[in-house]
Amino acid sequence: MKVVLVHNFYGSEAPSGENAVVDAEAALLRGRGHRLVEFFRHSDEIRGRGAVGLLEGGLATPWNPMVRRKLRRLLVEERPDVMHVHNSFPLLSPSVFSAAAGLGTAVVFTPHNFRLFCSNGLALRDGAPCIRCLEKRSSLPAIRYGCYRQSRTATLPLAAMIALHRRLGTWERHVDGFISLSAFQRDLLLRYGLPAERVTLKPNFYDPATDPLPWAARERKVVFVGRLTSEKGAQILVDAWRRWGAEAPRLEIMGDGPQRARLEAEIAASPARERVSFLGQLPFSEAQGRLARARLAIVPSLCYEGFPMVVREAFAFGVPVLASALGSLGDIVTDGETGRLFPAGDAAALQSAASSLWQAPETLERLGDAAACRFRERYTSARGYEDLMAIYDAAIAVRADRFLPAGGRLPSAG
Repeated sequence: MKVVLVHNFYGSEAPSGENAVVDAEAALLRGRGHRLVEFFRHSDEIRGRGAVGLLEGGLATPWNPMVRRKLRRLLVEERPDVMHVHNSFPLLSPSVFSAAAGLGTAVVFTPHNFRLFCSNGLALRDGAPCIRCLEKRSSLPAIRYGCYRQSRTATLPLAAMIALHRRLGTWERHVDGFISLSAFQRDLLLRYGLPAERVTLKPNFYDPATDPLPWAARERKVVFVGRLTSEKGAQILVDAWRRWGAEAPRLEIMGDGPQRARLEAEIAASPARERVSFLGQLPFSEAQGRLARARLAIVPSLCYEGFPMVVREAFAFGVPVLASALGSLGDIVTDGETGRLFPAGDAAALQSAASSLWQAPETLERLGDAAACRFRERYTSARGYEDLMAIYDAAIAVRADRFLPAGGRLPSAG
């Protein structure tokens, strides 16, 4: 099978789960003998160019005719079976989906966030989940509140993109298969109006470097892996450890971000100062090694996540997860089976749940064993490949059913 992968890579100054998924799926397909053609852009192209870069990105966001023409030529020349789009923001634009119009190439889309209806992609406003634009079928609330980067000006191109492609019917007309990362995300996509028969649940896969460590070989520590930003809930985690004080277990915080200096200062002034280590952004292999040696991972997100990579990785290493009872986390972490859930944003509830688990090591071990079993059932590369091929085959069938001329063949050029 020949596949064109389409992706706008986010800036290299911060790790991106979406970028990692694209790299992993590309390696998986190549390793299984498929021919891949890459159609990539990088946000680094406009980073550091000041107002000129911002203007270029803003103008390209709703519709990029030059990119569409270039991709169209590629599809006509390569005649791929599938075009798989991961992210089009900001330089590609959703114009890429119509590049396959009238061709025999099936189009598959993995929305890793909620940008089909939300300008900031997180469905978050003022530190709490928000789906007003989805409920109102309008981007006016996003403009009113300046949801992207707290700026109405910065929000306008995204709001225009969402409104334009809702009006054009881009998703219904030009996408043959959608991949949702969780049941929660699928429900929101269906509320948006995507055709249910074309939306398939397929979580991200992972190939761990090692098997889970025996429980007795684990370190007595808890880990957090993620950006130190408001939506990831790092403040809630730090508040919980400050409440816990000197009796708290050792906590390793891996990641960087704008909140780091303030959080470090808060911990330094608390009784928990000897129990928390801020390790910064670590190489992937080192972060994975530290996670594999832990007895508990905490994911205190305040936003609707797509599919947090750290949960999948924790499960792979048999590490139970304590997570916010919010959005897809409630789908992925089964309370009392592969981890525990607590009310999002509640530091006291987080501290109480973590303390209860830490005082019951046999429960932690049982949850870790179940997490490892869950990983083997759902998140291996073999399962991911099987699911991806089924989605590609279904999308090809949809394209044929929708566009095959009576008694003829799908055209290879427009």
